[in-house]
Amino acid sequence: MTAFSVVIPARYASTRLPGKPLLDIDGVPMVVQVWQRAGASAAGRVLIATDDQRIFDAASAAGAEVCMTRDDHESGTDRLAEVADQMQWDNEHIVVNVQGDEPLIPAQVIEQVAQLLADDPEAGMATLYEPISDVNHIQDPNIVKLVSDSDGRALYFSRAPIPWHRDGWTASSPEHGPYRRHIGIYAYRVRFLRQFVVWPAGALEQMERLEQLRALENGVRICVAEACAEVPAGVDTQADLDAVRKLLSSANAAAEGHKGSEG
Repeated sequence: MTAFSVVIPARYASTRLPGKPLLDIDGVPMVVQVWQRAGASAAGRVLIATDDQRIFDAASAAGAEVCMTRDDHESGTDRLAEVADQMQWDNEHIVVNVQGDEPLIPAQVIEQVAQLLADDPEAGMATLYEPISDVNHIQDPNIVKLVSDSDGRALYFSRAPIPWHRDGWTASSPEHGPYRRHIGIYAYRVRFLRQFVVWPAGALEQMERLEQLRALENGVRICVAEACAEVPAGVDTQADLDAVRKLLSSANAAAEGHKGSEG
């Protein structure tokens, strides 16, 4: 397994769920749940990056390593670049960006994306996808789609349905094409992060509101692969939060019951 670090960007502001990183999930703040998941991976180091003292205090109290960053970053990628500089990581060091609102992310997926980048020395970043099984998701602009070449390198990411079935779109279904949902986990080489923060946002990025398009517009190779495990959706709404709370509460109750039966 290649050496890598994990950084979890966490900001307090959220239009739909204010204070999202600190929302309670089975007695633990959400960002701490994510940190625990990442800590189960082979990462050499797992840090939470924030600009908010409340998040810093809660994460530190749980035992997490926390890096305070500036409050003017426009994206999590910008925040990662600052962390890389603070940690003085060398240009070839691999950093995995795990979103702070994904408390169910499997540790093996974190390891997979880091190894995917390590195996392609010419790539600046790596990410994952999973096949789309619901036809309604193809046209959902909240679900980002991607297409890649035969060598597993990204050609494009879009909120639109790609690829477009020219001759039979009305009857289109996931079985009729390579429809893929992009999973928002990334591995970066530090040298790419240092380049990314000085590039202006390109026209494609501004239209689609997808920052990975800035990398493609600047000729960066992005390697992609199908996730080795199912990655549940992150927490964006109250309904998402309720579902995750119920799932983790049930899982923990079952685990406690199993321990009791063994005793």
